Amino acid sequence: MGRFYFLVVLCIFPYLASAQLRQNYYANICPNVENIVRNAVKLKFSQTFVTVPATLRLFFHDCMVEGCDASVIIASSGSNQAEKDNPDNLSLAGDGFDTVIKAKAAVDAIPSCKNKVSCADILAMATRDVVALAGGPSYAVELGRLDGLSSTAASVNGKLPQPTNNLDQLNTLFASHGLSQTDMIALSGAHTVGFSHCSKFANRVYNFSQQNQVDPTLDKTYATQLQAMCPKNVDPRIAINMDPITPRTFDNVYYQNLQQGKGLFTSDQVLFTDSRAKPTVNNLAANSPVFQQAFVTAMTKLGRVGVKTGSNGNIRRDCSAFN
Repeated sequence: MGRFYFLVVLCIFPYLASAQLRQNYYANICPNVENIVRNAVKLKFSQTFVTVPATLRLFFHDCMVEGCDASVIIASSGSNQAEKDNPDNLSLAGDGFDTVIKAKAAVDAIPSCKNKVSCADILAMATRDVVALAGGPSYAVELGRLDGLSSTAASVNGKLPQPTNNLDQLNTLFASHGLSQTDMIALSGAHTVGFSHCSKFANRVYNFSQQNQVDPTLDKTYATQLQAMCPKNVDPRIAINMDPITPRTFDNVYYQNLQQGKGLFTSDQVLFTDSRAKPTVNNLAANSPVFQQAFVTAMTKLGRVGVKTGSNGNIRRDCSAFN
């Protein structure tokens, strides 16, 4: 009996965490929190557009590793090497971290709100706000996450998609968090505003295989442009827009690019070249409202991953350090 009960609890438990997330969670705690965060994000956005892809990517990298608990923001200290120092996270732009820290400061400047709102929730709200500022959909964010109590570089290994992933690898990774193939394709649409360093896709334009120097799924003109922007011994800090057409607008052009062989990573282009994913890409490419709805659905599901509640988390006074 005891063992059976334990198994039942295990099966139910993943859903308990999301059950306590709700819209307007802070209505009686810090009623104006969404406006406070939004204004802080708007100010940061007015200083640099990088705020958009940096914050969005930070949220994704946070949720995919140990759940949405702001553990990616923790700085390494003493003997602990934190998540942000894993090689997969070294390319996270500082503007994403800065957005959360500034929004947290704005919230804590209101006496009744001080130390009442988690860094994890601030990151979730800020992510929604940057999407809207770039022309994407605005949506109601579920809130009530606590901040995680651990952050280790080792915990990141194998948890984040890689530029070379095929469809099966991507689906397996996302399915481990209850996200469907459609959710994965919709979340990939965030690459409509991102940028990447040349090293992440150099294999596609130089030495792709013995038969082809350039990946044959790449549009030839686009491949030539990439070679021009990323010569072989390029400065590793050089960044290239993921969407060469509308890099500063959150739209469905990303999918139209895939149809034309202009996906920057193998993991982008495979969404079109693999017949199992192609119909979804075609649907999102043709219909902007359908993309926006699919993105909101996927982001809401992503925001429920690994949420910390009760004694599994707390509210950090400083987002980059444990209390």
